[in-house]
Amino acid sequence: MTNPSFPIVLFLSTVLLLSFFTFISANEPFLGCLHSNSNPKYPISSVIYSRSNSSYSSVLQTYIRNLRFNESTTQKPQLIITALHVSHIQAAVVCGKQHDMQMKIRSGGHDYEGLSYVSENPNFFVLDMFNLRAINVSEENETAWVQTGATLGEVYYRIAEKSNVHGFPAGVCPTVGVGGHMTGGGYGTMMRKYGLSVDNILDAQVVDVNGRFLDRASMGEDLFWAITGGGGSSFGVVVAFKIKLVRVPPKVTVFRVDKTYHQNAVNLAYKWQQIAYKLPDDLFIRMTLAVVNGSGIEGKTIMATFRALFLGDSTKLLPIMEKFYPELGVQQKDCIELTWVESIVYWTEFPNGTSIDALLSRVPQSLVYHKRKSDYLTKPMPKAGIELLFQKMVELESPFIQFNPYGGRMSQIPWFEKPYPHRAGYITKMQYSTEWNEGGAEAANRYKQLVRDLYNFMTPYVSKSPRQAFLNYRDIDLGVNHQGNRSYIEGAAFGRKYFKDNFDRLVKIKTNVDPDNFFRNEQSIPVHRS
Repeated sequence: MTNPSFPIVLFLSTVLLLSFFTFISANEPFLGCLHSNSNPKYPISSVIYSRSNSSYSSVLQTYIRNLRFNESTTQKPQLIITALHVSHIQAAVVCGKQHDMQMKIRSGGHDYEGLSYVSENPNFFVLDMFNLRAINVSEENETAWVQTGATLGEVYYRIAEKSNVHGFPAGVCPTVGVGGHMTGGGYGTMMRKYGLSVDNILDAQVVDVNGRFLDRASMGEDLFWAITGGGGSSFGVVVAFKIKLVRVPPKVTVFRVDKTYHQNAVNLAYKWQQIAYKLPDDLFIRMTLAVVNGSGIEGKTIMATFRALFLGDSTKLLPIMEKFYPELGVQQKDCIELTWVESIVYWTEFPNGTSIDALLSRVPQSLVYHKRKSDYLTKPMPKAGIELLFQKMVELESPFIQFNPYGGRMSQIPWFEKPYPHRAGYITKMQYSTEWNEGGAEAANRYKQLVRDLYNFMTPYVSKSPRQAFLNYRDIDLGVNHQGNRSYIEGAAFGRKYFKDNFDRLVKIKTNVDPDNFFRNEQSIPVHRS
């Protein structure tokens, strides 16, 4: 008896086989170029993953941190190159240009909009930097060379191995990749004391559009300026940074205080805006607003959470809190004294007593679908506005907001010193977030709209002309340079929100170092063509 499914199976097998050979045939010149441009000492064949490779999917998915971009409908790269040596990067750049293959650069971090591994252009490949993660710390010189495939957790751990009185002012999430974080102006709990990560970079190594391996001296100050806050992937492949370590005391103090709406959260949030950016530079207090289930008759309510890092012990911290923010009611029992590296573990919200070895894990504590947006406050919200905000959040339920205080060192660095322009005159940077666990476009659209609704509600209270945003909180809603139409006008739509007047200098540098716009993504710096 004839199997009725046999023709269908045969047809599907034939289609898959044809697809495979079409793929190989279409990419054979590119693959040949990679091999011919590979250093014989470091053959590139071992780090090329095509769609026919059994490890392709796992390599691609390992560093996808937003499940929105891990759907079957997500466009996948033709190849992934997991570089082990600078020569692999050079070959990828030279051959990508030669064969008009778009290159996306991924350093193993969070990438809110997936721009380092997703493209509108089907003819693209990913240069994945996660293998290049060497960290060499010099306690004597108070510096470290850090490759961009490293994570922040690995950087902090290696610094702590050498010294208990040094740290680095970058983010508190240990699985964030160095490449994206530092090239985008990464911030953390020591920014009021020491500024941003990019304010503490001394040197860099870059592969440029011509495949040259350059340091700060050979690349020039313009390109060095651009990659320290302007987004490295618009200008080249940043291989490593030389960072300046900063001094931290042997013991620091952290605390967390939660207050609901009925525990005076409105007044506490209002007061936070007045004083958080004026506190002594050693003190950073983040405020987070979220919707929670209340007790008793409260129902859904707002929880205001205040998390702090103080560069000193609790005997110095408590008088400061009593002077500036007595309403919060911080007491000795709220304070925990730790080493600086242990404070990173605390801020990551690992269970109490977790070893600092947890910082070496590259596995996020959770993987979810999410959407983020950002804003800046340049003047405090009125108390009535905060009350309305709380009502709006309860209505929407899902989104939450983080408020990160400015002032201190951030107000002392000129806006043009680095591409990151949000310095003096800013009270706080805000991040709107919503997360969900359902796949598919319907759920994504529903949850994304919730965070957009909250963002739209905040319009009267935030920065204007333009309404500003943070590059490392990538937000495609702000605009894109569409494939085949990467115009200066399109780029300026989002570029000025991220960089304000520094955008023009970034465009000038981009036009000079990459005139044919090889290094590009949907929100890269455009070339200005006359």
